[in-house]
Amino acid sequence: MTDNRPELSARAAIRDTPAPSAWIRRWLPAAEGDRHALDLACGSGRHSLLAHHMGYQVLAVDRDAQALSTIQGSGVQTLQEDLEHGRWSFCARRFDVILCTHYLFRPRLDLLASLLAPGGRLLYETFALGNERFGRPSNPAFLLRPGELLQLAYRAGLHVLAYEDGVVSQPRAARVQRLAAVRAPLDDGRIALD
Repeated sequence: MTDNRPELSARAAIRDTPAPSAWIRRWLPAAEGDRHALDLACGSGRHSLLAHHMGYQVLAVDRDAQALSTIQGSGVQTLQEDLEHGRWSFCARRFDVILCTHYLFRPRLDLLASLLAPGGRLLYETFALGNERFGRPSNPAFLLRPGELLQLAYRAGLHVLAYEDGVVSQPRAARVQRLAAVRAPLDDGRIALD
């Protein structure tokens, strides 16, 4: 007999979800007070669950209902939405942290950055040109151009905390760009580099 209680399903989802990105773990600060996080194109919710565990009220958005079902009942709010067509139903909200990994839709990059609250962080990590050498994705439409995340941060008026562009070996070989940036005002006491 299967027990479908939400809390048991949530524990199974956490156990079966891939490990969060080391980049996200490094730059995601613990929530202090009533903090809100957006995990855009969240997939199975590995970063949503991490943010929730760190004290955030999380909105996990993806177009894939089956992927979202893996984190339902975990305390994470889920929203199934097509991120590339139509208006985002959550675009009137502001978030203290925005997480985005392994997803790129250029027409909405500036809108994404505009959803940051004052002092909010944008944590972004996805594939870059050169990844075609390692496999998928290989279509340039889904690969960041050199410096593209930096250009996004500068256009949005964000302060760049950290940026990387290169090849990683884990969890598999890939060419990536990573960005950690914050919207003013900066809380210098909370930006630890070690």
